[in-house]
Amino acid sequence: MSALLSSRPGDRENCPEWAIIDLQGELETRNPVPLSGKFIGDLHFTKKDAPIFIIGHHILYGKIVDLEKPFAVLKKCQGEPENLEAMETNVEPSKNHYEVEALIKKKILFKTRPKPIIANVPKKL
Repeated sequence: MSALLSSRPGDRENCPEWAIIDLQGELETRNPVPLSGKFIGDLHFTKKDAPIFIIGHHILYGKIVDLEKPFAVLKKCQGEPENLEAMETNVEPSKNHYEVEALIKKKILFKTRPKPIIANVPKKL
């Protein structure tokens, strides 16, 4: 099986850059349901570009870190790529190729424990 890697058609210089969100530990829910595709929380940035992640009634403070080796997010496509003539390769064309969707060069690291958000607790019950 041979596969061909190509950049996004017509967008070689402006490939979007994504970031990985790295949480230390596990996310637990009351009901054991898969979290894939679900809303988890709000990601905000301070004026000094420090990330803040709010999940439910908890807040996490993090930092942005450069990855040692960048990642490429690939998308499998069928058919020959449109920009094949611009690439020099010894791989013969196949029916499948991969396009670079985005590059990941940074991660947003949250390595401290979440702190509870407490608002206006009455002094007497």
